[in-house]
Amino acid sequence: MSAVAAPKIVIVGAGPAGIRAAATLVDAGFHPIVIDEGQRAGGQIYRRPATGFTRTPEELYGSEAAKARALHSLFDRLAEERRLTHCAGTSVIATHEGRLHVLGEGGVQMIVCDRLILATGASDRVAPVPGWQNAGVYSLGAAQIALKAQGVALGRRIVLMGSGPLLTLVGAQLVKAGADVVAVLDTSPWRQQLRGLWDLAARPAVALRGLVMRARLGGRYHAGVTLERIEADGSGVVAFRWRDAGGKERVTSCDMIGMGWHLRAETHLADIAGCAFTYDEQWQQWLPKIDEMGRAGNGLYLAGDGARLLGADGAEIAGRLAAAACLADLGHPMPSVGADLLKLKRLKRFARGLAIAFPWPGAMARALPDDAIVCRCENVTAGSIRASVEHGGGEANRVKSLSRVGMGRCQGRYCLPAAVEVITAQAGCAPKDVGRFRGQAPVRPAPVGAFLQEG
Repeated sequence: MSAVAAPKIVIVGAGPAGIRAAATLVDAGFHPIVIDEGQRAGGQIYRRPATGFTRTPEELYGSEAAKARALHSLFDRLAEERRLTHCAGTSVIATHEGRLHVLGEGGVQMIVCDRLILATGASDRVAPVPGWQNAGVYSLGAAQIALKAQGVALGRRIVLMGSGPLLTLVGAQLVKAGADVVAVLDTSPWRQQLRGLWDLAARPAVALRGLVMRARLGGRYHAGVTLERIEADGSGVVAFRWRDAGGKERVTSCDMIGMGWHLRAETHLADIAGCAFTYDEQWQQWLPKIDEMGRAGNGLYLAGDGARLLGADGAEIAGRLAAAACLADLGHPMPSVGADLLKLKRLKRFARGLAIAFPWPGAMARALPDDAIVCRCENVTAGSIRASVEHGGGEANRVKSLSRVGMGRCQGRYCLPAAVEVITAQAGCAPKDVGRFRGQAPVRPAPVGAFLQEG
């Protein structure tokens, strides 16, 4: 294959999906460009600490240590052998017709590609609780990043809240590291969690590991709780008010709160790249339309949690499938994918079980008081959103233009799910009828000076 004639393939993301996609392309004789915001490959789930960090992979990744080591060493070897180009510490902030605007230390650069594989992963899905705008409130992912990358807990007395596997995982990791986790509050009742057991049985070993971690939390863990409000003083969080499954009011003193309800797919780049979307009732969020191999059309492929929320194992499979689809579309022999497609079916069943057992707390978001902050970036309240619905109707972008919800730094990544619930309750419609915020560039905050250096 001529190096000049070879199509240029760019992969965005160096987590499990991106690494497996890159390896598949390298094995086929291609030299992909891998762009990632991290300085070292691994993604969020297998995030690597700084050089010289003393905690071992077993301490950082637990039962996933072997997988993390394998992925890290595979990518590092391919990079060292110069069989791929790794653009570390860089972000794709815009894309149009095969041109990527990439932000790095030197400003914004242009990269042209023939095929684009997006392996952008996912971020925390959060639901507002009155008082969550105060200092000391973080997402579960932020707490996990601090622990993995820096070896620190973000508070001396910690309360975690939300629902889903990440809640249990972060709690167990913090406890194992010696942090003072005083309460782990799950909004999903036991009876709801039991409803997901049949599908969770698709991966019995994984489900069992989750139960073991849950057991290690002991009396810290409470299911079926009602979250009321976060109390704070001038320095930040001081306590959290909640009710247990029996309705008894509790007040837990703390100086740090971590929150999250599973994950939301990171889809902003897919959106501006022209991908079509559909509302997924299972996950109650908008997800890109792709075929079983990850094709989204026009030389665009999606892999990992940025397309389907199937976890790290699913991301590895999806990465291989997306790369195989890319090879096939280029007229190149592709590896056998039958076994991966079968595994993907089992992972989808397990994911369905998670969605059933740990649902998004839509009713909690719809019942937010008018003075509760929904959009922390722009300080937009639930009352302001309701007033915008009354004035302009129940369409997401119309409400956005009137209230400024979703116009801040995160571009709706954290406020959209709750804002949609508030809109639906006020407008009397379904979430899919509200729509979603339109994606726009730059998808990440970028300094104006960076564009002056664009080349």
